[in-house]
Amino acid sequence: MSPLDVFTDLWGFPEDGKHLAALPLLRSSRIPLLLRGHRYPRDALPSEIRLSAGDGQNLVTEDVTVVEGDVATISCRVKNSDDSVIQLLNPNRQTIYFRDFRPLKDSRFQLVNFSNSELRVSLTNVSISDEGRYFCQLYTDPPQEIYTTITVLVPPRNLVIDIQKEIAVEGEEIELNCTAMASRPATTIRWFKGNKELTGKSEVEQWSDMYTVTSQLVLKVGREDDGVPVICLVDHPAVKDLQTQRYLEVMYKPQVRVSQNYPAQGLTREGEPLELTCAAFGKPQPTDMRWLRVDDEMPQHVVVSGSNLLISNLNKTDNGTYRCEASNAVGKSHADYMLFVYDPPTTIPPPTTTTTTTTTIPTTITDTTATTEPAVHGFTQLPNSAEELDYGDLTGTPALLNASTEALPTMQLNSRAGEEGAIRSVDHAVVGGVVAVVVFAMLCLLIILGRYFARHKGTYFTHEAKGADDAADADTAIINAEGGQNNSEEKKEYFI
Repeated sequence: MSPLDVFTDLWGFPEDGKHLAALPLLRSSRIPLLLRGHRYPRDALPSEIRLSAGDGQNLVTEDVTVVEGDVATISCRVKNSDDSVIQLLNPNRQTIYFRDFRPLKDSRFQLVNFSNSELRVSLTNVSISDEGRYFCQLYTDPPQEIYTTITVLVPPRNLVIDIQKEIAVEGEEIELNCTAMASRPATTIRWFKGNKELTGKSEVEQWSDMYTVTSQLVLKVGREDDGVPVICLVDHPAVKDLQTQRYLEVMYKPQVRVSQNYPAQGLTREGEPLELTCAAFGKPQPTDMRWLRVDDEMPQHVVVSGSNLLISNLNKTDNGTYRCEASNAVGKSHADYMLFVYDPPTTIPPPTTTTTTTTTIPTTITDTTATTEPAVHGFTQLPNSAEELDYGDLTGTPALLNASTEALPTMQLNSRAGEEGAIRSVDHAVVGGVVAVVVFAMLCLLIILGRYFARHKGTYFTHEAKGADDAADADTAIINAEGGQNNSEEKKEYFI
């Protein structure tokens, strides 16, 4: 068989002589020395297909990494090209492209670019079977050959989280497994609980060219983990943000809280009502809730209605610790409220100006020209409590203040130190206010009396007969009066 026959047989030209139509191509090209893997001497080839040496030419290419199902592009480039023939072969040494001609019957290979310096071919729908070395050949003398490697990445086909127990109880340890199947290369699995990354233990199994990775996570759960997602995330060059998650379901015993509805300000005083509310939260929701008094019996006058406890009239015997208990299928919990009943508040009633009061304020004015303030006497001593204060005579502002402060009984309040100081400050302020009101009222009364006397004060003059004292009878007195006596004294008469 001649070299030409070998060539026509290789490229599939018919044997009826029509292969002569390819001679222009053969004359304008350099035909490969390797035909079906056999090397033929230069002298055995016709002059039309002999290879010439390429001085200074350099063949280059790059490795290709592609995800399964995507497109891979193979590029054979020549630096300092002298129009030598470029050829691309597959890992089985079958020619894919010879210049811009594709002898291989695989339509997935398509010519992207052809020139004297480059042959670029694309391979669509890449699979694992396409992985391997692809050869770029430059037919110079001697010929050049380099290879490019196609690496096919296979993302995990399935990502699944298996949990040991669908519903866990607070304080238990549960096991979770995440499996990434049939990937290439082997994947890396990471664990997250919410935003916190956790550490698992991974195992890798290889099946043919594929890898299956399983990661195990052991987690101790609490009530705060209920409803929190556990995330299995994959690190793999073929995929980004591939993850799956499971939400934890944790059962826990009730969490109990007691709140005081009334009095809202916090102080519980004798004679006032008290209302408490018990709130319980758990999973499952608590169904049994009850009130009790620690270390003592519940008072007879205490009213319990569901989650509420009411004492309408507090007294000292109610002091103690009241407990609210709640339970569910997981367990029982409670919350305590310590009750301490304080003395009732001590207040001083405001002064009255009505005429029905039994307190009198006598005033005595001995001289109309006097400006002295009327005396005030008699602030009554407190007999039993601050509510029984009576107002008597007041001897003056300082005396009133001293009397009022001495009259106040020492208050024995069984309260906290800060609350006792606040109550005493309030009582002193009330006493001071009462004193100020009384003094102001006395000053107003003094002003009114002064204006009254000023309006009713007058001087009256009489012109009696002068010299009447020396007359022997009335007629003589009249006669003497007509003459007038310049030295007689003027008399004044005052009417009050």
